[in-house]
Amino acid sequence: MINVGVVGYSGAKFNEDVAKALLAIAFDIVESEFKKKEYAIVSGLTDVGIPGIAYRMAEKRGWKTIGLTAEEAKEYDCYPVDEEIIVGKKFGDESKDFIESLDCIIRIGGGKQSLKEVEMAKDRGIPAYEYDLPEIKEKKASSTTQTTTMPEIYIG
Repeated sequence: MINVGVVGYSGAKFNEDVAKALLAIAFDIVESEFKKKEYAIVSGLTDVGIPGIAYRMAEKRGWKTIGLTAEEAKEYDCYPVDEEIIVGKKFGDESKDFIESLDCIIRIGGGKQSLKEVEMAKDRGIPAYEYDLPEIKEKKASSTTQTTTMPEIYIG
């Protein structure tokens, strides 16, 4: 079994179509480089953002789903994974165990925690497939115009 870690945006807004395309590319690369018949997605258990998309895409490919996270994840909607592993109480407590469980890691966008975990993986010699994905920030219109919000894309 090849354990494929997936990290990225959970609470931020992003282009989901682009995220799905990047995940599909990354999954194809993993399958071509590791050439095994069994794969598992290991992510943070939550059913939001990149983890939720990754779990759904993994199931369509017949991959196992594993949620390895801290107890704090239970405060959010969780994906019905095949296997759930809880380590510690707060997000970040599980990072060491998460990285040690992986054969490779995929990052789609993400914040400080995602970047930290990818660096931890690289330090251990774990292959990392990284894709930047702009976060979509909403900017309020001027008070002299309508009070609608306009999406503004920042590339980080």
